[in-house]
Amino acid sequence: MSENPIPRVSVGLAAYNGERYLDEAIRGFLAQTFTDFELIICDNASNDRTEEICRAEAARDSRIRYYRNERNMGVAYNYNRTVSLARADYFRWATYDDAVAPQLLEKCVAVLDQNPDVVLVSPRTINIDDDGKTLGEYDDNFGFLDPQPHHRFRDLMIRVRDYDCNAEYGLIRRNILMKTAMEADYHSADRVLLAELVLHGKFYEIPERLYYHRLHAHISTRDGMTMRELTAWFNPAQAGKRKYPQFRRLVEFFKSVHRAPLTLWQRVYCDAQIIRFYGSIDKWQRLFRRMRSRLRPVRAAHGAALIAERK
Repeated sequence: MSENPIPRVSVGLAAYNGERYLDEAIRGFLAQTFTDFELIICDNASNDRTEEICRAEAARDSRIRYYRNERNMGVAYNYNRTVSLARADYFRWATYDDAVAPQLLEKCVAVLDQNPDVVLVSPRTINIDDDGKTLGEYDDNFGFLDPQPHHRFRDLMIRVRDYDCNAEYGLIRRNILMKTAMEADYHSADRVLLAELVLHGKFYEIPERLYYHRLHAHISTRDGMTMRELTAWFNPAQAGKRKYPQFRRLVEFFKSVHRAPLTLWQRVYCDAQIIRFYGSIDKWQRLFRRMRSRLRPVRAAHGAALIAERK
């Protein structure tokens, strides 16, 4: 008999400098009523007590597997590494600062076991503060159960205008997840990932609030981050480079549709939904205003250089 049998669930926790909340996050999974899981922690070269905490927890529980990158590879790489290290049929991403109810895995596994056409199941959300106090309930409204993939895609694209991507932390069929582009290194790539997943199967939303999303001052994608800061956060190798994630998302939405197992008519329908989503004149005006504001300092510097040359 194997000493390390393959578990039913893999949880991938991507961590970086998470000493304040990490121990609570880990213990939240160790307290699950469903116990047949592995917890894969990928540490992105943290320089606080993250490594110490993880090694101590791994020594206490054999379900924890700890890996540390030699240098910070960016959040996208770290998320995807947890998937590549996973062994189970069902996979769930986790963060170092959020919390989960003890019944989370049990209830999500039951849905996937009983519904082979569901590819992702997630509960509803409660927002909490630094100290774990409830800030309020968040209505995800992220169940897409239409039998037709292009109709699910349409419904998600309508919802995509205004939602938190809490469903990304749902339980996912890993074989389906690995057919997608997974977590890419640009802002709001999670929206594209969810759109691609919904083309492969249904999304089921558990009506109970079993996920606790922490809103705190040091959250990774905090308000006020510049696009350059976000670019470096996703992929440090791209630091300092000028990026236009709005156009990247547009292209990747189309790519996700053409990777999915759809008929020609379904692809055309989905392409039309993308065009409809990006077809708002107001949306394009906002996009071009952002581009002009970013190019203005470059033009000013270029003009100053020309003036200096002529003197």
